[in-house]
Amino acid sequence: MRRTDRLFDIIQILRDGKLHRAQDIADRLEVSVRTIYRDMDTLVASGVPIEGERGVGYMVREQVTLPPLNLTPAELEALNLGMAIVAEAADPDLKAAAEALAAKIDAVLPTQVVAEADAWKFAVYPFADAARGLAHMAPIRAAIKSRQKLRLTYRRIDGTLTERTIRPLHMEYWGRVWTLTAWCELRDAFRVFRIDLIESVIPLPEIFADEPGKRLADYNPTA
Repeated sequence: MRRTDRLFDIIQILRDGKLHRAQDIADRLEVSVRTIYRDMDTLVASGVPIEGERGVGYMVREQVTLPPLNLTPAELEALNLGMAIVAEAADPDLKAAAEALAAKIDAVLPTQVVAEADAWKFAVYPFADAARGLAHMAPIRAAIKSRQKLRLTYRRIDGTLTERTIRPLHMEYWGRVWTLTAWCELRDAFRVFRIDLIESVIPLPEIFADEPGKRLADYNPTA
């Protein structure tokens, strides 16, 4: 398994809010406990809100700290999205101000990146890269509310382009990356997409209804 994929899988395991032992995660991903310890160090240094320690376990904590403020993940998401919107404004002064503010926030967030984290590119500059998927957020949010199917062109981490028809269910912000949980009709299964890797979003003239097994309530990230 590529390290970038493993880091993303670890986030999916931890997203249930429960305490997970490093040994259990290592067994599930078929790697050594030492590898999981290094991965946890990378995720924490990259700003993913994880707490825990070796020999005890790890979990996603509820709060992200931005000195001298204490921000919840939802508040950090709103701040991220707001700056990304301003950065796209036609006003050059506002755009410059948003970029400067992003740099200042990057400077106080825990962005010390270990050498191995270089492969996980999206974990380095969260606010500077936030605008990459901004154009897709509005149609995705609208489709989630209206239960409208979408056609995505998605670039996987290895660079391969793939096209999917999905039922968008939920968007989340993980301190470093936005994700979209959806039912993928190509794979006939739940999938989690990184929004910064979505190349295009096309709303389809199809409305989906809740079906057992395909609802957000049916999604089990640890399955």
